[in-house]
Amino acid sequence: MTVAKDEVFEAVRAALVDALGVEEEDVVAEATLLGDLEAESIDLLDILFRLERSLGVKISAADLGEHVQGGISEEDFGTAEGVVSDVGLAQLATVMPQIDVEALRGKLPAEGVMGLFTVDNLVDLVLARVTSPAAV
Repeated sequence: MTVAKDEVFEAVRAALVDALGVEEEDVVAEATLLGDLEAESIDLLDILFRLERSLGVKISAADLGEHVQGGISEEDFGTAEGVVSDVGLAQLATVMPQIDVEALRGKLPAEGVMGLFTVDNLVDLVLARVTSPAAV
């Protein structure tokens, strides 16, 4: 299946507008889901369901977490102090290229990771899944 990134962006935008009640113009690539668009955990499930219906791609909340964490164990991803480790930050930089690793080093609480996840990060995840269903 050949799907362009702009097609996926439009599907993601529609899902976000419908699920969150935000304005289309607020759904921009750099907007964070949990911060800028004020999504909550339960909203993510709704968004993923809407994307499954519109694009035929199934992504679970667990898939989302796995994508972000990249198969790195909890122990290696974070430190005993509850911040994301250097290994975790390196992984995050691959799936969230917009982050400033140096600015976050030793400061990013593990529970704050999803607060950095943007519309564009979701588009990239969905695009990877649509073009290669076994991916992610």
